[in-house]
Amino acid sequence: MGRSQAVPRGDSRFGPEGDDSASPILHVDMDAFYASVEVHRDPSLRGRPVVVGGIGPRGVVSSASYEAREFGVRSAMPTARARALCPRAVFISPDFSAYTAASRAVMGIFRDVTPLVEPLSLDEAFLDVAGARRLLGPPAVIARLIRSRVHGELGLTCSVGVAPTKFVAKLGSTRAKPDGLIVVPADQVLEFLHPLPVAALWGVGERAAETLGRLGLRTVEDVARAPVGLLRSALGEAASAHLHELSWGRDPRRVTPEQVDKSIGAEVTFDTDVADPAVIRRALLSLSEKTGARLRRSGQVGRTVSIKVRLADFRTVNRSRTLPGPTDVAREVFDTAWALWEALRPGDRIRLVGVRVEGLAQAGATPRQPTLGEPEHGWREAEAAADAAAAKFGRAMIRPASLLRPTEPAPPA
Repeated sequence: MGRSQAVPRGDSRFGPEGDDSASPILHVDMDAFYASVEVHRDPSLRGRPVVVGGIGPRGVVSSASYEAREFGVRSAMPTARARALCPRAVFISPDFSAYTAASRAVMGIFRDVTPLVEPLSLDEAFLDVAGARRLLGPPAVIARLIRSRVHGELGLTCSVGVAPTKFVAKLGSTRAKPDGLIVVPADQVLEFLHPLPVAALWGVGERAAETLGRLGLRTVEDVARAPVGLLRSALGEAASAHLHELSWGRDPRRVTPEQVDKSIGAEVTFDTDVADPAVIRRALLSLSEKTGARLRRSGQVGRTVSIKVRLADFRTVNRSRTLPGPTDVAREVFDTAWALWEALRPGDRIRLVGVRVEGLAQAGATPRQPTLGEPEHGWREAEAAADAAAAKFGRAMIRPASLLRPTEPAPPA
């Protein structure tokens, strides 16, 4: 979970208010991810130095909260060294199942915005939001929406760089840390990039930086202005060409999703463990609504509905059922999810529930067999109309009446 220290902070020329009209690439990076997940799970840790990693004599730090970083604790540092630097820190063994679950939730938020999400690890990803402008607004607005949802729904923070290219967006998110947003306008890329040290360039490690330093090349601008032959003699053909292009802000790589989704779903962890069937039913309905909307947004349908139930003692149970035909209809997903729950009825308090649709295929390439006696217009048409209304007014304005709390007024007409 190490982070580059190559991008200095404090340049007031770049912040969240720059011109983002030609900067559709976002790099979203969670802040001290493992440590932040642990703090969210145990709020008594908030404000204290927290170190996640191997706690044995040969352990290595995986993540450190910003309070621990003030003492010099860093990722990939031996735990023994971290203890010496910050003996009052709370040291926690990693719980990768918790971090993976949090990562899935984070990536789910990203995919609510755009299908063009390229994860780099559990805690960071590139997004291309060019296609989301009409629905959600300019890239910087989308970045604020993501940050707000990550904090509001998951209790975590992230930093976002908004830029014309992946390379510059990643540098932007690094400078924005922690819990910040930076927009790099297309016409100011070189102004942003050139003052940075050579170590900011992808592929420049400690040894390459020393080699460039001996040639008097200490900033990105030095590399940009250097003769290509000089770079070639020092670093070789491929590396010199790569660094020369980056030094001028040129990075033609597109955001490419890592793989096609094998399933689409949503899950929720309750603030306190619950046993009330009415609360669980409401949660399953809400999750089914989200799942159906994500299916339709991605143009996919699926045949298998599954539920995930995590009990208060952290035991996890999964149940699934394959439907007669593929669906993207939230009501069909919910009816199946609730039937699965009714058959399960674990009898214990519940920590988490999830709904997922698997066996995905493109909706347009999958014929749907009508059911005998099915009305001409039904839930599919109603949900399509709700999608159109949500695109115009926001999804919070369109939802099943049963999801309204007793004291909550209906959305205005």
